[in-house]
Amino acid sequence: MKNEQKWNRLKQQIRFIVEIDKVKNIFRQTYLADAGRRENDAEHSWHIALMAYLLQEHAEEPVDVSKVMTMVLIHDLVEIDAGDTYAYDEAGAKTKREREEAGADRLFGLLPEDQGQYFRELWEEFEAYETAEAKYAHLLDNFQPLLLNDAADGISWKEHQVKKSQVYKRNEKIEETSEIIWRKMQEIIQMHIDRGNIEEI
Repeated sequence: MKNEQKWNRLKQQIRFIVEIDKVKNIFRQTYLADAGRRENDAEHSWHIALMAYLLQEHAEEPVDVSKVMTMVLIHDLVEIDAGDTYAYDEAGAKTKREREEAGADRLFGLLPEDQGQYFRELWEEFEAYETAEAKYAHLLDNFQPLLLNDAADGISWKEHQVKKSQVYKRNEKIEETSEIIWRKMQEIIQMHIDRGNIEEI
């Protein structure tokens, strides 16, 4: 690769690196464990990337953990343009895919073609929820906010009047990815039903 090509490639990579700093300003509905404030997308992605390494032994199928870590680090970058869509926001869900595809086109388009294509394919793989890696990534993406909600005494569930049926629907594929983690999730959900933080309907 010629020096000029390397220089231009580096400029594209730096542009992307600076642009994705904006993900630190995309705030989710999930509170931090101490309930002091809501977490942002960057914090969420870092958290589940570390979880990917820690919890791999509980996955029913072997997974490429380095691939999963990259997948979860980029999976919410599209929200820089699309905004965060709350898990139980039915109205927002109707336009979510369209908004996020546009974000993926712009953001991954900033990179050199090979890297942009790889990130786009990885994001599409996550969205498709078919491979062992995508299933494990989704498990982490769902388990982490549940753990934080539990630690923060169900504050987000109470604010949004979340129902048991909604939580179960959102997590209906978790058991096939990790039976033991699904059992733990059920235990947490039931505890918050008993406390009145999740509505039992």
